[in-house]
Amino acid sequence: MQDAPRPRADSLVPVASLEEFFRDSVDAALAVNHVVVDRDTSHYVVRLLTLFARTDSGHGCGNGHRPLALMLADAAGATDPGERRCALQRLGDVALFTAGFFAEALHQRTVGLEYYVNMGGGAYRTLATGAHGPPRSRVLAEVFAELAAKFLDLVDVLHEVRASAGGLRDTDVLRLYETWLRTGSVRAGRLLREAGIQPIAGALPDYQH
Repeated sequence: MQDAPRPRADSLVPVASLEEFFRDSVDAALAVNHVVVDRDTSHYVVRLLTLFARTDSGHGCGNGHRPLALMLADAAGATDPGERRCALQRLGDVALFTAGFFAEALHQRTVGLEYYVNMGGGAYRTLATGAHGPPRSRVLAEVFAELAAKFLDLVDVLHEVRASAGGLRDTDVLRLYETWLRTGSVRAGRLLREAGIQPIAGALPDYQH
């Protein structure tokens, strides 16, 4: 098997911070795809990407490497409202990230892109209707409502963000990521990082489900 194509070293642009990089990338992808979202929503997406990309930062709710159906079951079975909201937010975030960064590859899976869109959009929709109380909660409710309403548009935006890094196709990235999960391959991890994706154990759900 031939090595997947790699981005040229001279194409790498140093940035002051990972969040700055994603902010610029998301803003550019929104413009290219003619997607308009509230600034709070774009900031949420930037923060989501930043959290997933950092090796020293998991998602606050944990349980990332689980099938979406089990994550939904966790939310449904949670007795504490805070835990339920956390589980739903995790579900929405993982579904959005996965659908956006691996959209092409998911078309070849038993559970395809539509499943991730429905699960993630549904999770955000539930969060939007259940958020009440102080101003911050109302702002989050508006963000979740827009994430739900424009989920597929934002999948295209994230796909654009990943594609802008150049190098690997979605199918190549998915194969490398699965290899890294199964074996801890140093080479697979290096190629993922060169493609702009930092492999994090437990950050993504099981693609077989």
